Parts: sequence; C-alpha cells; structure tokens
Amino acid sequence: MTRHPEPGLLTGISLLLPITLTTMAIVLLAPIIPDLMAHYAAVPGHEYWVPMILTLPSLCVALLCPLAGILGDWFGRRRLLLAAFLLYAVVGVMPVFLDDLTHILISRAGVGIAEALIYVLSTTMIGDYYKGASRDKWLAAQTAFASMSALLFFNLGGVLGEGGWRTPFWAYASALVMFALVWKFTWEPSRDGTADVEADAPPHNRSWAGFPWATMAMIVAITVYGSVFFYTVQIQAPSGLAELGMASPAERGFLTSIASIGVPLGTFIYSRIGTRLAVGRLLLLEFALLAIGFMLMARSGTVPGFLAGCFVNQIGAGLLLPTLLVWSMSILRFEFRGRGTGFWQSAFAFGQFLSPLVVTFAGRHTGGLLGAFSVLSLAALGGVVVALIASRASHGGNGAMAHG
Repeated sequence: MTRHPEPGLLTGISLLLPITLTTMAIVLLAPIIPDLMAHYAAVPGHEYWVPMILTLPSLCVALLCPLAGILGDWFGRRRLLLAAFLLYAVVGVMPVFLDDLTHILISRAGVGIAEALIYVLSTTMIGDYYKGASRDKWLAAQTAFASMSALLFFNLGGVLGEGGWRTPFWAYASALVMFALVWKFTWEPSRDGTADVEADAPPHNRSWAGFPWATMAMIVAITVYGSVFFYTVQIQAPSGLAELGMASPAERGFLTSIASIGVPLGTFIYSRIGTRLAVGRLLLLEFALLAIGFMLMARSGTVPGFLAGCFVNQIGAGLLLPTLLVWSMSILRFEFRGRGTGFWQSAFAFGQFLSPLVVTFAGRHTGGLLGAFSVLSLAALGGVVVALIASRASHGGNGAMAHG
C-alpha cells in the first residue's frame, strides 16, 4: 500500500468543489428556459418536455444514488468519481451540438447519471478521509458551498444566456477542472480507515452485515420530510413576492438570493454548535426556525416581513442539512458507507422533487401560496415530534454517535 500525506486543505477542497456540479445542473439553465420554450414551440408537448431539461437530472439522482453507493463500495470511490467527471463534461456540453429535443433529453439523463456518482462518491470520500470534528466541518461546508454556488450559477446562467441558449452548456466542461484536482490531491481510500494509506485493490464490499437499517431508515425519512422545507423558499419565494405586489423579476430574484444567505449562515452556526448539542436538540431548534419563518412569510403581508421570514427559515434549513448528513455519516462504517450515503442523498433529492408538489397541493386547498406557507408552518411544527423521536433513537445525540 502507498502512503500519502494526511488529507488536508487541498484534499478537502478537491472533494468540496464537485458539489457545485449538482447545483449547476439545474440553476445554471433556469434563466434560458423561456428561450428554449420559444425555440421548441413547434414540438408537440414542448411545454412539458422543455422543463424536463432542468428536472431530469434531479430525478436520475433521486433514483440512482443508492446504485452509485453500491458501485462505490464494490469498485472503489476514486476511480469511479474520476470517470463520472469525464462523463459529466461530455454529456453536459452535448446540447451545444444537438438540436433534436429528444437527443438533448437523453444527454440530460446522462448528466443525471454522472451527477449521482459525483454527489455520492465525493461525499463518501470526505467520510473516508476525515474523522470527528474535521469530518463534521467538511460535510457542513458542502451545504454552504452548494447554496453559495447556486447564487453564482443563477447569475452566470443569465449572463451566458445573452449569447444564446446553447452557450450556458459550455460551463459543464468545468468538470474537467474537478477531474484534475481529484486526480492530483486524492487517492483511493483504504478499508482499514487509515486516511493516508492508498488501497491497492478494489474493496469489493457487498455484504450488508451490520448495516444500521433502523436508524438509517429514520434518518432517511426525516431527510425527505426536511428537504421538502429546505427547497421551498428557494423555489417559491419569488412567487410569494409577486403575490405581495412586487412586479420586477430581477428584484424578486435578487431579494430571494439575499434571503437565501440564511443557508450558509445556518451551516456556519452548525459548525460552531453542531458538535456540542445532541441531535434531538438540534432538530428541535431547526424545525422551530423553519416553522417561525413560514409563519412570518404567510402572515406578515409586507415584503420586508416576508423576506425576514424567508431569512429565518433559511437559517433553519442551513442548520438542518448538515445535522442530518453528519448524523448519517457517523453510523456508517467504510464497508457500506457508499451505500448509506447513496440512500441519504437519494432521500434529499426526492424531497427536492416533492417540494413544489406539496406546496401546489397545499396552495390549492388554502386559497393560494401564502396559505400554503401557513400549512407548511404547522407541518414544520410537527418536527418537534420528530426531534423527540430522534433524541431517543440517537441516545443523546452526537455524543453517542460512533465516528466510523
């Protein structure tokens, strides 16, 4: 076995940056959807097919993350991750050269396959290399990085879109930069848990012996529940501002991005308090912040009050995501860490898919979007019960978790 330096800053950054590719898949293209709609207006059913250019990768992630974890546990994390970067770059750029809408959608499914591998394997490798508080720090940083990159990509997509709807797809070639960084600063993690030792053969782990099924199932369920709330502000806040009379799309987008700074702020707060508080107490705080935020959004009746609610809500969301991710990592041994990470990230992506459906359903039964926020506030209060159950299951939270 080859020995390397202990994983440090550059190793962490090389595994942190790939999370931006999963954000890019949706956010970068959002500003050009009207142009795509106009370009394919003659295609039957284009009003359904064109938005799938955005959503198809997310659906693939929700379905394929567990498979990505299985492959990582069998073949090894690093070699698959490197291959995924190459796939992402190739299929991501393909729409620049394609015109048939079906062919573009097939290429977007390819992006989803690569995204699932990148999402699961980069996170799993953070769990392999780092232990304890250092692991918690890097996993929390993923959340902040994904949120901040969303703000960047939304603006970048609009700027690139000025050159035509094909131009933003060139940004997918940035996966080649990630390939170079991972190639340079990482090595294949070894099963013995020694961070600086490189594995000399694929792990070929396929046994489920010792897998924490009950705890993992509970974390997965809470993750689906929580990620519905996590994405609501990012998806629905501009529409909420429109209901309050704000006419300018640019202003709505800008104010939503300002409120969304609550997410990285929440992850920063987590980095300060997350290792000192039990999981149950963290969840209690997080669901309370989500509920208060939704209630302010529903009842304030003013743009400043609505935005204050969004900000409070996003702090809760920024705390919630690393809490659940770190909790799941803490119960997963090397032998099945890829599969467990795949389950968790599939749950998070599924919640993202459900979020607009839940809000639409609630809005139809309460007279509109602001009524839906009231329903979500009550639903988030149900997280109090979730927190109490989680507190019992984790036997006192972080202090009882084994960092594997």
